[in-house]
Amino acid sequence: MTSSADLIEASERRSAHNYHPLPVVIHEAHGAWVTDVEGKRYLDFLSGYSSLNFGHGNQKIVEAAQEQLKNLTLTSRAFYHDQFARFCAGLGDLTGKDMILPMNTGAEAVETAIKVARKWGYQVKGVEPEQADIIVMEDNFHGRTTTIVSFSTDPDARGDFGPYTPGFTVVKYGSAEAVRTAIGPNTVAVLVEPIQGEAGVLVPPDGYLAQLREICTENNVLMIADEIQSGLGRTGKTFACDHEGVVPDVYVLGKALGGGVVPVSAIAANEDVLGVIKPGQHGSTFGGNPLACAVGNAVIDLLNTGEFQERAARLGDVLHARLRELIGDGVVTVRGRGLWAGVDVDPSLATGREVSKALLARGVLAKDTHGSTIRLAPPIVISEEDLLWAVDQLADAIASFR
Repeated sequence: MTSSADLIEASERRSAHNYHPLPVVIHEAHGAWVTDVEGKRYLDFLSGYSSLNFGHGNQKIVEAAQEQLKNLTLTSRAFYHDQFARFCAGLGDLTGKDMILPMNTGAEAVETAIKVARKWGYQVKGVEPEQADIIVMEDNFHGRTTTIVSFSTDPDARGDFGPYTPGFTVVKYGSAEAVRTAIGPNTVAVLVEPIQGEAGVLVPPDGYLAQLREICTENNVLMIADEIQSGLGRTGKTFACDHEGVVPDVYVLGKALGGGVVPVSAIAANEDVLGVIKPGQHGSTFGGNPLACAVGNAVIDLLNTGEFQERAARLGDVLHARLRELIGDGVVTVRGRGLWAGVDVDPSLATGREVSKALLARGVLAKDTHGSTIRLAPPIVISEEDLLWAVDQLADAIASFR
């Protein structure tokens, strides 16, 4: 088999440099563990940015995909197929919503939510044509399309991709009062990550989401929750909004909905919102395809047991308790909820990338974001023993920089 060094060199030579991967070439994976082309094993502590909540090669998900591959993979939405109704009903029941609009990637789902909110604003709320405004948060991450980066505050995500799409007002994340102040007659929606992932797993103040829900209801504004990373069991609840008993008008879902097998995304809302979309006004050739729906159905079945939510909550308590022990010993701050954590390393010791490379050398895969922050998001199937071992490796990696 070709060596890691050769494969990395070939990849760098022939691919666009829109990512800066760590120097490891993965060949196979099972559960929470992956193996590189040279046979070295690593504990996955990133889970494809929460796409692999149920682990690599989850048997039920893989079996559903294999069975569907033998029968039917694509029809386009020009026709019905026998997996579609079950997927829409299952995801509707999981979210408590009447309707589902399936897409493929998370960014597509966010774009769909934006389009639906604007159309709802014009047709239902009565906003003047071309005047719809959506309130978004500083340090947000919702994807990489030109519309989405138009309201990013990250210079790397936004820089030199203009002209930018208008129609967005940016306010401080975690401040309900900032949202209340920004709402005007043309506001159609508030778009929020219940926990900001890319920004470093930022958890808003207690009561923030409940306040947003109240503000949106009072002002006839849609609350849109981007649960692409935070949803589907990651935080110890089905959705991160559940921690405050909040039900948004629109859920935006992706990543783990595809079980790490295929890209699956969707928005979920009631008919009074999603009913504004008519034939020909929005679509996707692959959105809601038979293979995606079969995989999504398997994911929904797993979540319906409640097992993964309970496991993420229990192991999350273990993870955060152990991480907090590192504060003052090379770690400045720990944030997060469930099996999701942002760890701020003392910047005088090392950058996040340096710590991530030190973890790689110790057999743990994690990724940095924004300077000296490390994101941790192991598959929910991880054992407690492996979880604690990985944090021990983090402690050792940080100590190596002293």
